[in-house]
Amino acid sequence: MKNVFMIFLLALAAVTASAALPQPDLVAQIHFAGSQKFAIAPNAAAFTNEFSSPEAVALRAQTADKLSRWLPVWLQANVGVPVAGGAARLRPLFDDLQRAEWWMEARAPVGGRADVALAIKLDAARAQLWQANLRPFFPAASFKSGGGWLIFDSGTGSPKVGDALAQKIATPATGWLSVDINWPRLTQWIPQLHALGLPETRLSLTAPDDKLKVTGTLLFPDTLSLNLDPWQVPTGSLHQPFVSFTAVRGISAWLKGQAWAQPYRIEPSPNQAFVWALPQIPFQTFVAVPFPDAANALMQTYSRLQPIFSPSLASNPNGPVMGFSLQLTNREIHLTGVPFIAPYLQAIKEPAGQFLFGGVFPNTTRGAALPADLFTQLSARNMVLYHWEITAERFGPKLDLLPQLAQLGLMLTAHKQLDGQSAAYRWLNRVGPKLGNSVTQITQTGPAEMTCTRKSAGLFTAAEMFALANWLEADDFPGCDLSLPKRPAKLKRMHPNPAATVPAPAPAH
Repeated sequence: MKNVFMIFLLALAAVTASAALPQPDLVAQIHFAGSQKFAIAPNAAAFTNEFSSPEAVALRAQTADKLSRWLPVWLQANVGVPVAGGAARLRPLFDDLQRAEWWMEARAPVGGRADVALAIKLDAARAQLWQANLRPFFPAASFKSGGGWLIFDSGTGSPKVGDALAQKIATPATGWLSVDINWPRLTQWIPQLHALGLPETRLSLTAPDDKLKVTGTLLFPDTLSLNLDPWQVPTGSLHQPFVSFTAVRGISAWLKGQAWAQPYRIEPSPNQAFVWALPQIPFQTFVAVPFPDAANALMQTYSRLQPIFSPSLASNPNGPVMGFSLQLTNREIHLTGVPFIAPYLQAIKEPAGQFLFGGVFPNTTRGAALPADLFTQLSARNMVLYHWEITAERFGPKLDLLPQLAQLGLMLTAHKQLDGQSAAYRWLNRVGPKLGNSVTQITQTGPAEMTCTRKSAGLFTAAEMFALANWLEADDFPGCDLSLPKRPAKLKRMHPNPAATVPAPAPAH
């Protein structure tokens, strides 16, 4: 789960040559119009459905509680100022950050100290509260009020970041949310981000009609090395009715650069992947990856995976693969001993070429032709990633499709499942089954640049919402450690193979 957001990065490749970023000192810049504006804005139904329902408000409050407890500890470690009762001081400020309009900007020279400024629209009483509650954390900070705005600036140098914000708030902003985050720079203060390898990301959120629209740009520190081969769509295995479809290409160089992928590396490294799901049955999600010689790729895969399922590892009660067995028969790999599902990987031949085809449930065959519009979408120039889904059908009417498969995956890999009584689960149950079509596209638009667009009834896809829910419920949030605690030695001896005896992970209702 630490790499849960890497689903966005399957479209990205490794890099080879230098290219300068537009603002090398930028750490982050965010503008948020505030929920007060959304409540009276036209075309706000999609946003309020996802973020203003009672379940969403409860989850927002829980998240604010966690952040208000975490932030004082982080500030003491990074700023060096301990503040008694820090969580109580910060908690009301998080409520204002949800309701009010605000700008935030952070800048730092390479290797230098970051200066942060925040301009927020507040009445006089709340502005006084902010100054009183923030000053203990930042004794040298400055505060300026005027025109209904409070500007906080942590910096002591010149020019001040807050002065730039004062110019921004002088002109009314358009859009609901805009974000520019330089993830590589943030790793200086949050080292855990380094593993994600995220580029500088610029996103904006608007609601031009009854759908939300996200547009963005990914700016890489180096020139991309993408090989955008013609699409090899597995038309023999992919069939209607599917409720989600993802196609990605240009991933070969990216895979070669990922440390986690090296133990499982197959040559030649795959450059495309397709994932789709059928309705009604929770386990009918499939993946197909093109290879020049699928049989050879299958043998390589078996040799890479077989040591993981060796008896010495399988006997480890805390391992994620305990009691499972890997079997190779003809042109297919089976994972046996897994409750509720039967994972498999096959070498198949299709009209478009050879593929490794995998799933955890049989792929039922139907005769309906693939929609012509699917191939039209994929024909867009320099398309790197295309994703379409009916989000409500990915969730299922009672969170019994994608969430059930994901819950099972968490269980089998010895991770904490999302509690059916948690605030995040209730939010998913309220919002997920009501969301419609979602379309996401990522294209390469420059040597070191990609452009992404999304138009949907909700901000997130089903997989993203489930991942977000798990993250928000993590015990160490804003960390994301979902590992289950180790069992006592006595319990290990009593239950040497608990994965084969646990109940089905049906969601709570």
